[in-house]
Amino acid sequence: KQSYKNIEIIIIYDDPIKTDLNYIKKLTKNDKRIKILVNKKNLGVGLSRNKGIRFARGKFIAFLDSDDIWLKNKLKIQIKFMKKSLCDFSHTSYSIIDESGKVKSDRVAYNYENFQELLKSCNIGLSTVVINKKLLNKKFVFPNLKTKEDFVLWLNLVKSGIKIKSIKKSLVK
Repeated sequence: KQSYKNIEIIIIYDDPIKTDLNYIKKLTKNDKRIKILVNKKNLGVGLSRNKGIRFARGKFIAFLDSDDIWLKNKLKIQIKFMKKSLCDFSHTSYSIIDESGKVKSDRVAYNYENFQELLKSCNIGLSTVVINKKLLNKKFVFPNLKTKEDFVLWLNLVKSGIKIKSIKKSLVK
């Protein structure tokens, strides 16, 4: 339901049990923008994201984990910001919600100019990130880790000189 309509949606299905795969296929069959990639075996989050990135055709890559919600104008606001400020990596503030959708706390997005700043505290929510696909190549991929794989990638990008710009507005729950 994004207001930004020029998108492709790539679902990486990594559950080896496949209990809800038919349900997802049924929900998405009438939308040509949606592609479902089913892993033959469980790859984990990092390798699954890399697979989706390789498959993607757009200039920008955005991530949405299954337990997160984007506000309707997230992509429109964020891509406009990135084009205007000529940045290749941005993230937004976000709200932590409970099962009923009630906001429990907020995380404020910050600009990260160097490795030390980012290393001290990474409050970058993966589902808030939009990144220029050209940054994600053989050198810069999600590592095969159980947790914090996104933080490791962000650290490597910043270490290479990439600046992370922030949007203070909360666009994700």
